[in-house]
Amino acid sequence: MTTAEQDDLKSRLPQAIAARLQSLLVKDGRATLVLDVSGLSGEARSDVEVQAKQALAGTPGISEVRVAMTADKVVRRIVAVGSGKGGVGKSTVAANLAVALARRGVKVGLVDADIYGPSQARLLGTEGQRPKARDNKLIPVESPWGVPVLSMANLSDPGQAIAWRGPMAAGALTQMLEADWGAAEVLVVDLPPGTGDIQLTMLQKFKPTGAVIVSTPQDLALMDATRAMELFEKSHVPVIGVVENMAGYACPHCGEVSDPFGTGGAEAAANHAGAPFLGRIPLDISIRLESDAGTPPAAGEGPQSAGFAALAATVAGWLDRKAAR
Repeated sequence: MTTAEQDDLKSRLPQAIAARLQSLLVKDGRATLVLDVSGLSGEARSDVEVQAKQALAGTPGISEVRVAMTADKVVRRIVAVGSGKGGVGKSTVAANLAVALARRGVKVGLVDADIYGPSQARLLGTEGQRPKARDNKLIPVESPWGVPVLSMANLSDPGQAIAWRGPMAAGALTQMLEADWGAAEVLVVDLPPGTGDIQLTMLQKFKPTGAVIVSTPQDLALMDATRAMELFEKSHVPVIGVVENMAGYACPHCGEVSDPFGTGGAEAAANHAGAPFLGRIPLDISIRLESDAGTPPAAGEGPQSAGFAALAATVAGWLDRKAAR
């Protein structure tokens, strides 16, 4: 193949794809392109492959187009978000932490590890979307907020009961964590309540870099949060800190602030355990309404986004310091 013929083929490629071209070989009517896809998500890589094949399809003398891809290896850090108890708003905190990290420029993905009660598809507005697969790996669904996500809610029918034994649930978690996360450098993992099979599988196969514990101020939630902290500590996973959720309720009519779940309990528990206290997220109707609508408060500019932005700044700083050691 002459240089002029190679240049002609390259000129048929979209400029963005030509810039990623590492090599081009034509033999026996087959064109083989090697593209550098570093920094692209799984879905974006699929689009690049399709566009490259379409650009060269029908070229005289070319009967088949093959695309090979290379990428720099991405070292991913896992931030586990746990609670020990259900109903404390852990999934809401996990979703908004991921969105707030993305707004800071962190390349982040979100894994909904609550296999039996998935909620991240609703929280991130990806209900009804199905992940694709390539090379036996799932390709995460792209949310509107710059955070790719995988959840059983994207893999099952709406309202379907997932009645699986532990090994099947652990297998689903493995598939999601081993998915094609593209350029994501941080995976936020929304854990189910408790300290069961899912937690043990993650700790044994995908040891987190650190854990964020979510609790409400009430004593019952704090007891379970303490158990969750103990599990991570025994597994030598650092606890980044504790978030007190549903901390204080401002009446939308009179403005009076009350504390239906108590106040300060999570901070006291964090101090007792020697873990940092990461701040409070109020009990606010706007958080509930926006979450149900699939528009995370952290994606906006309203007052409720500030708490999540502060949380993301603390977590991002902790990860940077950890990486520098």
